[in-house]
Amino acid sequence: MKKITSAVSFAVISAVILFAACKKNNNTVSITKAEAIIMPVGASGVTGKATFTEQNGEVSLHIEISNAAPGVHGMHLHGDGDCHTGDQGTVGGGHWNPTNSAHGKWGSAAFHRGDIGNITIDANGKGVLDFKTNLWSLTDDKNTEKYIINKAILCHANADDFTTQPTGAAGARLACGSIQK
Repeated sequence: MKKITSAVSFAVISAVILFAACKKNNNTVSITKAEAIIMPVGASGVTGKATFTEQNGEVSLHIEISNAAPGVHGMHLHGDGDCHTGDQGTVGGGHWNPTNSAHGKWGSAAFHRGDIGNITIDANGKGVLDFKTNLWSLTDDKNTEKYIINKAILCHANADDFTTQPTGAAGARLACGSIQK
C-alpha cells in the first residue's frame, strides 16, 4: 500500500509541476500552427509541405520538398498567397518585404522578411530546411511587418545568391504554397 501511495503522490506532484511549467504569467502557453501545401508551378512537378509553429513569440518553420532537381534552390516568402493566379513568372507576387529593405541573407544588414535562404535537394529529389525567427507571427494580424498568414512560400529553380536585387537571382518559380492556419 505504501508503494502505491508513493506512486500516486509522485504522479500528482509531477502533474502539478508540469502544469505549472506550462503556465506563463498566469496564462497557458499558446502554440499556434499553420501550414502550406507546396504544389508545382507549371509542369515542374515539385511538391512539398511547410509547417509553421509559433510559441512564445518565435516561429519555427520546417520545409520538406520532393521531386526537385538535385542541388541548391532558393526558398522565399512571397507577398501574395494565391498560388493559383498568374503565370510561372508571377505566381505568389514579389518577395514579402514589409520593411522595404534590400534583398539579402537573413540576419545580414539588409534582407527581406521573406528571404529564408536555400534548401539543398539530394540525389532523390528531396530536401529539408528548418528555420526559426521572432520576426514572423502567425497570431498578430495587426502587425503587418510580422504576420505571415495568407503569404506564399516558394521554391525557386536556382540558389539564392543573397546579393542580386531584388530576388537573389533565384530563377524560375518551381512550386508555391499558401500559408494557412
